[in-house]
Amino acid sequence: MHDPLNPSTLDARIRHVYAQLSSAERKLADMVLTRQRELLGYSATELAGLAGTSKSSAARFFRSLGYAGYDEFRQALRAAQLQQSPLARMEQPRRKRSLAQHFQAHLQADAGLLNAWAESIPEAQLEAAIAMLVRARKVWVVGYRHSHLTAFYAQSLLAQVRGEVGSLNDVAGREADLLASASEKDVLLAVDFRRRSTRLPRLLAAAQAVGAQTLVLTDAPVSALAMQAQVVLRCGASSPQGLFDSYVCAVSLVNFLASALAQQQRVPTQERLERIERLHVALDDLEPQL
Repeated sequence: MHDPLNPSTLDARIRHVYAQLSSAERKLADMVLTRQRELLGYSATELAGLAGTSKSSAARFFRSLGYAGYDEFRQALRAAQLQQSPLARMEQPRRKRSLAQHFQAHLQADAGLLNAWAESIPEAQLEAAIAMLVRARKVWVVGYRHSHLTAFYAQSLLAQVRGEVGSLNDVAGREADLLASASEKDVLLAVDFRRRSTRLPRLLAAAQAVGAQTLVLTDAPVSALAMQAQVVLRCGASSPQGLFDSYVCAVSLVNFLASALAQQQRVPTQERLERIERLHVALDDLEPQL
């Protein structure tokens, strides 16, 4: 019996073997990545039918991931899903330390995430992401559940350095109305961290259907969502020592993207920031800095 899976290790296993899979097995891999939360409700035959593949192709796919068959895979997935929630993490034994010691361990874990992640994003991907943000007529930002924090931060910073930045989190069901005017000149910045919303893949597909380019920030090494995007920036969030996942890498990345974008278009950004400051003075809405 294998150790329990979690989404990141499942994604990593599929990424490792994806190039060697047949076209039929890739269909199943894409479907598994898209429907991770639903897999326990299907039999192997049902999964194969949903992916449009044969049962024998499904059997080969699960063996390629290192499992004897679908039943063993499903047992590991069930155990993993139980372990992902904060409730399950609370049941794990905790070392007896002072509050100060726990705080230091927490900070060291975040620093470890940043250090491990520092070399993991190819420069070409960063350049491509910034180029997309520079060229875009309009940037839409979206992220659900835990991803909303990073999406809100991204929308807030990008709106300071360029115009036409909007959030699809705040449109109260009017996504279709707004995306109807999108084109290939627009960019959708989607934030996708576990535990994932099933709504995001549909929104990404709708944006792509009207021609918008997609930039995805995600903790998944590979996913069906990321495979559909023009640019993918990966920033790990899993923190096994903590009760909740950590988003220090994602927040740092968003800060860098906004700063780099400002440097790329220095003059218009400076003019925009000056207009914003003049409006703050006119509105008298900020406390003076001492």
